[in-house]
Amino acid sequence: MAAAARIATTGATGNVGGRVARLLSAAGVDQVLVVRDPSRAPELPGAIVAQASFEDADAVRAALAGVPVVLMVSASEHPRRVDLHRAFVDAAVAAGVEHVVYLSFLGAAPDATFTFARDHWATEEHLRSTGVGLTVLRDSTYADFLPLLVGEDGVIRGPAEDGRVAPVAQDDVAEAAVAVLLDPAAHAGRTYDLTGPTSLSLDEASSLLSAELGRRVRYQPETVDEAYASRASYGAEQYEVDGWVTTYTSIARGEMDVVSDDVERLTGHPARSLVDVLRASRG
Repeated sequence: MAAAARIATTGATGNVGGRVARLLSAAGVDQVLVVRDPSRAPELPGAIVAQASFEDADAVRAALAGVPVVLMVSASEHPRRVDLHRAFVDAAVAAGVEHVVYLSFLGAAPDATFTFARDHWATEEHLRSTGVGLTVLRDSTYADFLPLLVGEDGVIRGPAEDGRVAPVAQDDVAEAAVAVLLDPAAHAGRTYDLTGPTSLSLDEASSLLSAELGRRVRYQPETVDEAYASRASYGAEQYEVDGWVTTYTSIARGEMDVVSDDVERLTGHPARSLVDVLRASRG
């Protein structure tokens, strides 16, 4: 059945991948939803479900056989995430995939401050080394995620200093991805920065959150040492805590202060603002 599908979508049980899958289904596109847990896969017209984890090369090859275009949503944070990505890419190429649309992160580089952005750079480089058709979508921080940074006491804490970030709506990322997936040849070899329309300090973002959430939200800067100390009680592994802290220090160093018009170029409409996202979440 997979041989009849035009597009394979990974991450369909998640926020962005699920949005992409629903948009493709609404557009009448046949797709394969490549998921680890089929019981969580959305039931969509024109979609079949294939069970495969990134590291299971045989399952990935079977899922992608005859499918020319793949949306590759990055695996969850993991100390071996780059290895998992490479295994998936190699299996996809072996299956005959012609074009990969990879969901990366803004400022991906080998020396990026945000540690997980280094994983994305390594994945991009491996994709390029295979010669497969490639489009890279580098997302900024998700606007949808900002309310989750607010503690129970109404405080966002982190070592972002007075740096700025242009958070992007997950709906915009999904629509941009679909635009590329439907016409991959037109976007071959391109890298797009997907950001919101306005760069904000966390003080400014807190003021917007306060107004839209109906409760006081404020930003409290931390030093790097304070940030590590305040997160020590979570019991997370070191690589994960490093990622949490460097989310903020990448803002402090100016690496997230990017505003791009790529969302509008791909989707045909202006990028949604943080306020747009907050209001939409209230229905």
